[in-house]
Amino acid sequence: MSAPVLPDYRGACLTGVVPGLLVSPPGRRPGWFPEVLSVAERVVLLVLDGLGWNQLQNHRSEAPTIASMAGGPIASVVPTTTATALTSLCTGATPLEHGIVGYRIDMGGTIMNSLRWGDGRRDLRTVFRPADVQPVPPFCGLEADVVARVEHRHTGFTEAHQRGASYRGWRSPSSLAVEIRSALDDGARFVYAYYDGIDTTAHEHGFGTHYEAEMRFVDSLVASILDALPVGVVLAIVADHGQVQTADALVDLDPAVTRLVDHQSGEGRFRWLHARPGQAAALREACSRYSSIAWVKSRDEVIDEGWMGRIVGHQSEVSARRLGDVALVPHGLHSFEDPADSTPASLRCRHGSLTPDEVLVPFLARTA
Repeated sequence: MSAPVLPDYRGACLTGVVPGLLVSPPGRRPGWFPEVLSVAERVVLLVLDGLGWNQLQNHRSEAPTIASMAGGPIASVVPTTTATALTSLCTGATPLEHGIVGYRIDMGGTIMNSLRWGDGRRDLRTVFRPADVQPVPPFCGLEADVVARVEHRHTGFTEAHQRGASYRGWRSPSSLAVEIRSALDDGARFVYAYYDGIDTTAHEHGFGTHYEAEMRFVDSLVASILDALPVGVVLAIVADHGQVQTADALVDLDPAVTRLVDHQSGEGRFRWLHARPGQAAALREACSRYSSIAWVKSRDEVIDEGWMGRIVGHQSEVSARRLGDVALVPHGLHSFEDPADSTPASLRCRHGSLTPDEVLVPFLARTA
C-alpha cells in the first residue's frame, strides 16, 4: 500500500492558482507556474472539471492541443471532490479555512449536499447562508468574470464560491469562446471559465469510447477558445480533480461497524462515519478491518496530519466540527456505500480519494 498523495497547500496546489494570478504581479508569480503564465497581463483560466493529469497523459492522442501546452501537474485538495476543490481554487483557502469540507457535509443535524445546497427535500440557503458557511472572499475580493453554465448562476454553491463575480452564463459549449471573448472585449483582465463535460462523461461511461470522444470534443473546444482570444492573452487550463474507474467495486459496511455509526457524510471515496455518542474510539478500531483497501483515519489524525489544512482560527474550528469521527478513504478502486447517499451506484468513475489519479491535475498555459 502506498501513502496517500497529500497536497502542499503552500506549494504547487489549487490553493495557489488564483492568488498567484490576481495578487502576485507579472514576473513575481510562483515558480511552479508555467513560464508563459508567470508574466501574463491578461489571463483566461479554464477549469475542465474531472480532467486528472494521469487521464490526460493516457489520452494525449485525443487531446493534442491541450497536451502541447506548457506546464505540468499540481495537486488538488482533500477530499478530491468538486465542491471542495472549486472552492479552494476560487478562494485560495484550504478546506478547513473555507468550510466546504466535502460533497455531503454534516451541518449539525442536517446533511447538506454542498453542490445542490439542499438535503434532498428543500433548498437550505435560508438555513445555512452560503456566505456564512464559506466566509472567505472569492477571487481574493477582486474583480473577476465567470463564464459557466447559465443554470449554475443562482445556486447556493455559486454564491458560496463565486459571489461578487460578474457572471456570464452559457447554454451550449459553443458559447464558451464567445462569452470569454465578450468579457475580454469589455475590458476583463481575468476570466474564469468552467466546463464539466469530462467529469459527467467519466461518471456515466467510464474510460471508454465515450470518454475518448469527449476528450476530442474538449480539445476542439480549447482550440476554439485559443482562436477567439485577442493577441497576448494567455489561456491557462486547470482541473479540480482526476478520476478512477471503480465500476462495481462497492463496499457495504459490516454490521459490526454500522452498529457504532449514527450517520454518514462525504462520498463513496471519502466516506465520513459519525459515531454514536461515546463510540468514536470503538468505531475507529472497528474500521481497521478496511485497512487493506482504504486509509482509515480518525478526525484528529486527518487534522493533525494536515490533510485539509491546519486549524488557524475560528472558521477552521467550525469547519472541523463538520467532519466525521472516522474517514474511510479507498486506496484501491473501491467505494463505500451509504444508503442515505443519493449518488447513483451505477457511476463508472468516481473521485474523492488521495490516489495519484485523483489528486494530480494539469496546470497548463499557452499564449494566443
